[in-house]
Amino acid sequence: MTANVPGYLLSQLEASARQPVWIADNDQLAHYCQQWAELPLIALDTEFMRVDTFYPIPGLIQVADDHACYLIDPLSVTQMAPFAALLADTRILKVLHASSEDLELFRHHYGVVPEPLLDTQVAAAFAGWGFSMGLQRIVEKALQISLGKGHTRSDWLQRPLSEEQIHYAALDVAYLPAIAWQLKAELEQLGRYDWALDECHLLSASSRDSDPQGTHYYQRFTQLNISSPVKLAGVRDLTAWREQACRQRNLCRPLVLKNEALLKVIEAWPTSLAALDALGVLRRQNLKQDGQRILDILANAERSAEQAPPAPIHLPLHVYHSQTLKRLKAIGRDVAKQEQIMPELLIRRRDLEKLINSKDAQGRHHLPETLQGWRKALIGDRLLAAVATPENTQTQTQENAC
Repeated sequence: MTANVPGYLLSQLEASARQPVWIADNDQLAHYCQQWAELPLIALDTEFMRVDTFYPIPGLIQVADDHACYLIDPLSVTQMAPFAALLADTRILKVLHASSEDLELFRHHYGVVPEPLLDTQVAAAFAGWGFSMGLQRIVEKALQISLGKGHTRSDWLQRPLSEEQIHYAALDVAYLPAIAWQLKAELEQLGRYDWALDECHLLSASSRDSDPQGTHYYQRFTQLNISSPVKLAGVRDLTAWREQACRQRNLCRPLVLKNEALLKVIEAWPTSLAALDALGVLRRQNLKQDGQRILDILANAERSAEQAPPAPIHLPLHVYHSQTLKRLKAIGRDVAKQEQIMPELLIRRRDLEKLINSKDAQGRHHLPETLQGWRKALIGDRLLAAVATPENTQTQTQENAC
């Protein structure tokens, strides 16, 4: 099988990676975006810095088209609207590898995520190449080319970039068209190409910030067993405030309020700055900047719980549900074996836990979004039937089998 997408020459792209086209002004970018809009496929990647910030800081955007590699300098280009329009153009397939952080960068800085998307890491899993494969492994398997480790820890905000950095960055997209073409051919033969696109769409959709106010962040504390609605409202409101502060200040969560500090504050429930300071969980600067706000949130927790009762935190599954979880996992393994796909691609424990916890007031369970799409067709009905079986029935059936 040829490694070249029709019109996309691997050897030409590989050679171009040594001297990629540098795009550093608005007119250049608009020109090339117009050129790329006529193509069926482009490959994309990003390099960024993220040390103390909440959002990634873009340092470079790589593009490969049908004959060259390009490096967009987001430190120089000020008008990214043509590029955002390109990402949203559904006529063009965008190929990325392990794209979750790239998608977050595109969404935050340019207000859009690539559609349609083919993530080669996802596609490789559907093709049976391996699960969560790195780019080096995929390039070696698909093209028999060995890549070096490169400059993954480089400072991508420095200028000028070194020749080694430039070559490394361009190579990240140079091979993607050929890999995408090979994966597409294999997946179409297996009847799984639409599955891969469906999964990539789910990945793209999940990159959007569905909880910008941080209202539901507290439900991630699944080890926190709180029965008091007032304390639960305190956890909800304190984490929501922190999420908003992190976004507004563009600071990572530990620099605003660490998780451990947040939980100690909830446990102690201080009512004065002195009591809050005595906990020893806030730096002097944070105490001065945020101390009173934290106390106000705690003081208002009772009213908050009355006005907007907090939903409970789903704790780790009780042992009561262990047999159901085992049954669901067994179904997943059976279907994965029949379909010759990896079980970890078909089912994930967190999705099964969501399903078990999805019972509504009428006693019905509902498939979470991550078990919709191609998974629903393969396994959805069987999972719903299994989760609806009472635990005592399952236990009795197993005892009879023994």
